[in-house]
Amino acid sequence: MQKTMKITQCVRDGTSGDRNNNWLWKWHIQDPASQRLTWNKPPKSVLVIKKIRDASLLEPFKQLCIFLTEVKGMIVYVERKVLEDPAIMGDESFGVVKKKFCTFREDYDDISDRVDFIICLGGDGTLLYASSLFQESVPPVMAFHLGSLGFLTPFNFDSYQSQVNQIIEGNAAIILRSRLKVKVVKEHREKKTSNQGGVDEKGLIVTNGDTDTTRNNMQYQVLNEVVVDRGPSSYLSNVDLFLDGHLITTVQGDGVIVSTPTGSTAYAVAAGASMIHPNVPAIMITPICPHSLSFRPIVVPAGVELKIMLSPDARNTAWVSFDGRKRQEVCHGDSITITTSCFPVPSICFRDPVNDWFESLAQCLHWNVRKKQNHLISEEEEEF
Repeated sequence: MQKTMKITQCVRDGTSGDRNNNWLWKWHIQDPASQRLTWNKPPKSVLVIKKIRDASLLEPFKQLCIFLTEVKGMIVYVERKVLEDPAIMGDESFGVVKKKFCTFREDYDDISDRVDFIICLGGDGTLLYASSLFQESVPPVMAFHLGSLGFLTPFNFDSYQSQVNQIIEGNAAIILRSRLKVKVVKEHREKKTSNQGGVDEKGLIVTNGDTDTTRNNMQYQVLNEVVVDRGPSSYLSNVDLFLDGHLITTVQGDGVIVSTPTGSTAYAVAAGASMIHPNVPAIMITPICPHSLSFRPIVVPAGVELKIMLSPDARNTAWVSFDGRKRQEVCHGDSITITTSCFPVPSICFRDPVNDWFESLAQCLHWNVRKKQNHLISEEEEEF
């Protein structure tokens, strides 16, 4: 697969200058709508992701799989737990098609080099789940709106055959949704006992309180946001925020959200953040109910490295989640390092990146919906 990536760069133009023959700097910004999906060779395999435990998706799922296997002759990958749905297991008419599926299990089977593109059936959560399955390069994703909100799912299922045919032919616009590369380092301290402490005056053995410290590293690819919050504690969260190694602030409140431009229209916008188009290379930092009147959301360049740690004087631990999953406790000495990933999610557009985004703002979030103001009536109109 070949993709044209949006590149924003400043180049030194040596062919022209001012009247004093000084060098001029010019911006060359590529139109986001020019990003297109093209194939080196026709795609042969597709991963179909269906929202689990949703009976309304069973019929669309069957129709799509039959079309892909019997009409298009494609290899279809399906997660094993999807086929364990009693409604699918008990459908004898679907049995022939099921035998053609290639199945896999999350966290056990690596299918990153077997799938040409992905089709999601459900809501925005299915796209987030598809992202979590691929820790490096992600195949192009076509998302059908069969869920609740549908901000990230621009395709309607009514005309799925013609739309899938267009994708297979390579006739589609694409948007590269940046992800966050997150590294969590946890320190585990275990007390070790030794007899070197001696014996006290009562004849009891005194042991030294030495500790062994081990580190456990985990990495995640995040499409929407990393959320650090106070969890079940009634105390304010108290975490230090570093940017490229420098302490920039301490977050005192319910927590902090570090989001991608794609995630700016999710939890972040509910916490008062601005909405950023996915083509903008940036990371957004949004406090959650900060105990400060001046702590506003900020946007930083995509290339920086953020680090979050509990403040030394924090009264309680914190909790972190990644796109709403893998929730875990953050203790003193633990660190969360966040930067922009080198592996974005290529999301297939219904029309183009700009029109799809504004359509989602209007249809899903009802952005700037207001009854129009009446025009002023002139004196001539009043006479009639």
